[in-house]
Amino acid sequence: MRQDITFTSRGLHCSGWLYVPNDLPAEQKMPAIVMAHGFSCVKDMYLSNFAERFVGAGFITLVFDYRYFGNSEGEPRGQFFPYEQIEDYRNAMTWISDHPLVDPERIGVWGTSKSGGHVLYLAAYDKRIKAVVAQVPSVISPEARRRRDPEKYDKLGALLIQDRIARYKTGLTNYFKVVAPEGEPCVIGMTEAYEWFMQASRIAPNWCNKVTVESLEKEREYDPVGPIQLIAPTPLLLISAEYDTLALPDLIAAAYDRALEPKSMVVLACRHFDVYDMEPWLSKAAGAALEWFTYYLGKVHTPGRSCCRF
Repeated sequence: MRQDITFTSRGLHCSGWLYVPNDLPAEQKMPAIVMAHGFSCVKDMYLSNFAERFVGAGFITLVFDYRYFGNSEGEPRGQFFPYEQIEDYRNAMTWISDHPLVDPERIGVWGTSKSGGHVLYLAAYDKRIKAVVAQVPSVISPEARRRRDPEKYDKLGALLIQDRIARYKTGLTNYFKVVAPEGEPCVIGMTEAYEWFMQASRIAPNWCNKVTVESLEKEREYDPVGPIQLIAPTPLLLISAEYDTLALPDLIAAAYDRALEPKSMVVLACRHFDVYDMEPWLSKAAGAALEWFTYYLGKVHTPGRSCCRF
């Protein structure tokens, strides 16, 4: 069963879907999973493909939109501030921990792409989390970002300073497109990304193809994997895509090497966006996450389900 819910985060309402298994045992509290999407994305963009599998296995599951995106409140729209989105995750966890059907000692978090980086940072500090899954996570540090293309990095930095000065003087908010056809300026200049976002927007009409220029300033200051060694002893699963040109597999492997046990990594022979709606990659990614949560969050009510040991 899925129902629309809201919870508050810093005085604004975040919109969510709460999935509750049918026929729960009487007076038995269940484990829960909290989920959100990646850069600029909203929950309608295929997250139900994962949430439905999780709830089908007996997990109460909360999927939500960050402030400033989707059906959630907040102005200006398209404000992608990583640390504020992590705060939304934490408030979502607090909200679901108070649910009468949820065992607050068995909460897991799942993230993908940019939110895959968010849950890594979050799990390093919030020990309410008892299992974490980061799918094709963005794990690039500020140092690595500049090292990849110093000239482009510094050019963008100069533009961001100009925007900051103009914003201070005028109060106006400027925007970048998230994706665009080849040759047009945007944040993610990849044909694969443009095609996927255009496809996903057909089922998510509330997605907006823009983020504030200030968002890029906040993003370049963000290091999702700096504290990765602090995640332990929370169990960590990384899911990587072998042919990913957005969340680079070598950076994910390096982050995995720095993480401490218990940990595991699954590498799928696919591209970044294939995991959301293309088989067999959707089932493989969701299945690995489900096995991880089942093993580390404890027995759920669905009879006959077994779990792999990683």
